[in-house]
Amino acid sequence: MGINDAVGDAVNKGKDLYEQNKEKVDEALHSEQAEGISDKILDGVSGFAKKVAPGAADKIDEVRDNVDKSIGNE
Repeated sequence: MGINDAVGDAVNKGKDLYEQNKEKVDEALHSEQAEGISDKILDGVSGFAKKVAPGAADKIDEVRDNVDKSIGNE
């Protein structure tokens, strides 16, 4: 078995595992705990991005808010 076969097998096993646990994964991503963690991460990343590109603060906030809608409860 070559490296590509091993990687392909690992990816397929990951997909299968996800499909078997899709509901649990969805619940975890939309939990209060995920919301708190994602808010801290997104705030940190957006704060850093604003320091690097202060002229893009509005766009950075827009992107942050869109990502936040996908994770957690809000």
